[in-house]
Amino acid sequence: MKYMKNKNNVTEFVLLGPTENPKMEKVIFAVFFVIYIITVVGNVLIVITITASQLVGSPMYFFLACLSFIDVCYSSVSTPKLIVGSLRKRKTIPFNGCMTQVFGEHFFGGAEVILLTVMAYDSYVAICKPLHYTTIMNQKLCGLLVGVSWVGGFLHATIQILFMFQLPFCGPNITDQFMCDLNPLFKLARTDSHALGLFVVANSGFICLLRFLLLLVSCVVILYSLRTHSLEGRRKALSTLASHITVVVLSLVPCIFVYMRPAATLSVDKAVAVFYIIITPVLNPLIYTFRNAQMKNAIVKLCSRKFISDDKHI
Repeated sequence: MKYMKNKNNVTEFVLLGPTENPKMEKVIFAVFFVIYIITVVGNVLIVITITASQLVGSPMYFFLACLSFIDVCYSSVSTPKLIVGSLRKRKTIPFNGCMTQVFGEHFFGGAEVILLTVMAYDSYVAICKPLHYTTIMNQKLCGLLVGVSWVGGFLHATIQILFMFQLPFCGPNITDQFMCDLNPLFKLARTDSHALGLFVVANSGFICLLRFLLLLVSCVVILYSLRTHSLEGRRKALSTLASHITVVVLSLVPCIFVYMRPAATLSVDKAVAVFYIIITPVLNPLIYTFRNAQMKNAIVKLCSRKFISDDKHI
């Protein structure tokens, strides 16, 4: 390609952030700092609760612990930079740091999308084939599926970053965003934006759309199979399914909106980015925990053991 011969002379990018209003930046710092702390504490609590209890032997909770771990990593890629940047007048990020951020976002984001598909399959087997559930969803298969999620996310992010490193950034370096992502950076690259848009749709948008459609199909199949279940069985299955559908919609709909379109930046992109980078990771533990009696009981038991242990050491 012709643009591969060009050299980059951009050593850093300037991020304008969520707003250029100094007063609002202080509010953003306080709000996003609190949200980030809740995200980390909430998701880490889920991971510790599941791994320290018998719930880790259940595929559903094993996958939930993996999802919470990914959420912590995913949120930590961009949010700390946003929080620190809100206190600075000039917000910059080195070129290599920007590329690292892009890689991290798509690595953990891709792994999460695949893991959500795995969780949908787990729900399908549990509801539609309950007698064969323990045989099908054995420990070996669960570990393999989680491994596929990580490998899939890594391959997806690697393709993105190899492509990004070949783009010619030799002009403006100011982007109206608070993080590094594909579309804002494509706008700065000195090359054909139409070709870049096709790449984004093929490697990111289509993957999100395909996963979303697969999850919708699995939900329809599960709902259809519930006709033969008892009233109590339907209630439990619908409760689990509702939590999963909510997380899927929150995770994949913003992804489809951002990546299933030509390479362009819209005024609403910042709000959408805030939602899927910062808000979604904090909602996942709330959705799965407060709608699940077993998780709440396990958290209570974990805290009780901690208090009893502390009392013995006093």
